[in-house]
Amino acid sequence: MIREAFSALRHRNYLLLWCGTLLSNTGDKIDQLALNWLVFEMTGSAYYLALVNICRGLPIVIFTLIGGAFADRAERRSMMVVTQTCAMILALLLAILVATGGAGIWMVMMVAVARGTVFAFNLPTRQSLISELVPRQDLANAIALNSLTMNTTKVLGPALAGVIIASFGTAVCFFINGLSFVVVLATLLAMRFPEAQVVISETRPGIASSILEGLVFVRQDKVVLMLLLVAMVPTFFGQPVVTLLVLYVHEVFLVGAEGLGLLTACTAAGSVIGAFVLAARSRQTIRGFAMMVWLVLFGVALFVFGLNTVYAIAPLILIVAGVAQVSYTASNNTLLQLRLPDHLRGRVLSIMLLNRALVPFGAAAAAGLAAMVGAPLAMVTFGAIIVVFAALILLLYPRMRNLRS
Repeated sequence: MIREAFSALRHRNYLLLWCGTLLSNTGDKIDQLALNWLVFEMTGSAYYLALVNICRGLPIVIFTLIGGAFADRAERRSMMVVTQTCAMILALLLAILVATGGAGIWMVMMVAVARGTVFAFNLPTRQSLISELVPRQDLANAIALNSLTMNTTKVLGPALAGVIIASFGTAVCFFINGLSFVVVLATLLAMRFPEAQVVISETRPGIASSILEGLVFVRQDKVVLMLLLVAMVPTFFGQPVVTLLVLYVHEVFLVGAEGLGLLTACTAAGSVIGAFVLAARSRQTIRGFAMMVWLVLFGVALFVFGLNTVYAIAPLILIVAGVAQVSYTASNNTLLQLRLPDHLRGRVLSIMLLNRALVPFGAAAAAGLAAMVGAPLAMVTFGAIIVVFAALILLLYPRMRNLRS
């Protein structure tokens, strides 16, 4: 089972990407927590904390589609070298500013905007590159391993950041993130491709026409459109569970910060378990019906969590929610990637990746609804919406039930 779970790593280029992703995501999660800590330490204001995160998130909304167009125009490995170099420079710049006492809040906000812009170009390029590094039969495993990496670093990064901040301060976190890109760049430069894979077409449409071509393809291919909706709608209504957990520990379970840490860790642990199991079973056919069942289970788990008032049961429910969430998202990503022509891959995936920008908006909606009706009813409502959404797709779009890898 272990060997099967990591089968995509036998491909040298993907192994290099995976190692680089593990390191860069860990550094990014360290950086995110340190940045939030720095801003609150500097200002003592939740307003500025929200503003800095908007500065980082808004460029993703604005530039991700453009980033997808560039991912289809450029040689993707080279594109990643450029974006990772820019990210390294920005991380080291922030580290130097903090270490020398020159990091005013407006300077931090400018760096956050620049980094969000770089991320908007890097993310669709990285996702598109995966299909170039493994054969079709290993794509599902490669995507599952990518999910495993993402969810593992959500646990590892913040844990390391807490220790580093307590021992050495926030500047060291930014230095570590910046230096991690040296290894990331080395893994990218060590990749080897056949000459045929790096030939770029001389006839290129303009950026606007290129983006429009991707949007027209999505509009015409109803299955791709449905897969994109499955990627985005549950993200808006499902990801805010972490935001609502803060209210739960205060209003329902009365367990304090330690309880919040355990509940958050259980959500991440469920995601890691789900990603590992999915990787181990990646040789089996991925079915659209199974993907939708996982989505229904995710909504049901949130619904049940909203009704639950017993703290001892809550971690188990969140583990189930984490397993279900990563299972439907990784299955969705695999089915989508297998359906895309390579020349449109970056542009279509960039549309899917807009779901990252939906998370803060969903969190705001969840917090607003919780303020009006309470956290439990807000959780029940969002869980029910996900279940109804999945049920409607199963009933109205039979082609989704019959999809298979």
